[in-house]
Amino acid sequence: MSAIFLVNGALFATWAVLIPSVRDRLGLNETQVGLALLAVGLGALFSMPLTGGWTARFGSDRVTRAAVVACMLALALPFLMPDLLTLMLALALLGAINGVLDVAMNAQGVTVEQALKRPILSRLHAYFSLGGVLGALLGAALLGRVPVLAHVGLVVGVTTLTGLIAGRQLLPDPPAARPEAEEAAPRARAPLSPAVLLLGGLCFLGMLAEGANYDWAALYFRDVLHAAGGSVGLGYTAFVAAMTLGRWFGDRVRTRLGDEVTVRGGALLTALGLGLALLVRDPLPATLGFALSGLGLSNVVPVLYGAAGHALAGRGIAQVATIGYAGFLLGPPLIGFIAGHVGLPAALGVALAGAVLVALLGGRAFALARAKRRAEAA
Repeated sequence: MSAIFLVNGALFATWAVLIPSVRDRLGLNETQVGLALLAVGLGALFSMPLTGGWTARFGSDRVTRAAVVACMLALALPFLMPDLLTLMLALALLGAINGVLDVAMNAQGVTVEQALKRPILSRLHAYFSLGGVLGALLGAALLGRVPVLAHVGLVVGVTTLTGLIAGRQLLPDPPAARPEAEEAAPRARAPLSPAVLLLGGLCFLGMLAEGANYDWAALYFRDVLHAAGGSVGLGYTAFVAAMTLGRWFGDRVRTRLGDEVTVRGGALLTALGLGLALLVRDPLPATLGFALSGLGLSNVVPVLYGAAGHALAGRGIAQVATIGYAGFLLGPPLIGFIAGHVGLPAALGVALAGAVLVALLGGRAFALARAKRRAEAA
């Protein structure tokens, strides 16, 4: 299971470090890049609500097995498109398939947790981040040295083979899991409570900051800091490496400091890192800034998901996750649209402001979650 999260992270990293190459080949401006990134989000928003029914009907193992192979193969399509329209169609398809994979592999992670009788989802998400590190390092090694299509072909070949092998090790869902998934669909239309709205809103802001780092770090280094060659990927690599490290040891931090301090302190660290990267226009401090941003964000969203799960059960965490994921999907295009009017540094300031809001409102969110948990227990 960890290998599937790993290759999914490598896919995102490969796309992220090669966005400047696609932009230059097609002659796109920041607004057009934002439109292309929006297509990824729209594709995922279309497919994710459907995937719950598919996993209930066919099992998370089968859906994950099919989706991981299809997703890795679909990575090649955006690099073959001749114009913005076909690029958007290819990215919409990639986003749709990745949306299926995202839901199914997390459902499979729950199945593995049940089989092992211990939590593993945080570590699985660390493998996703590790895949991002490996993909970014490969990009830094190959950028400017081999053709883009050769780079993409290598990643597609290795990740597809890995997905095929890992898919054979997946576990069938327990029989009780499928009826529950089907019964949960009508309940998802229930009104959103204040706790759901605030926790979901903070997840939205946290994932907006994540998406901004993932999709715009390379362009920031190239267009604003004027980095060249493999140096273009330094900020992205630092961000993902620090996020991986933070997730790997996140449970220890939570045990020592508590969930609220972990989230609010992490958000402040993110704001500090982004501020450093945006104000000091030099690759070395900017790399440090993106690393601090990754370390701060590493446990914000997982801890907020956990708070929702403990206080609001399955229906609440599904609602919070849906609101939060919209930030990851729609945030990068929003940054692109703003950058087209006021420049990329100012646009990335939106992510910084979002981190500050998480730090300021985190206390209220956890207070609502605790109150909801006490009310449910009474």
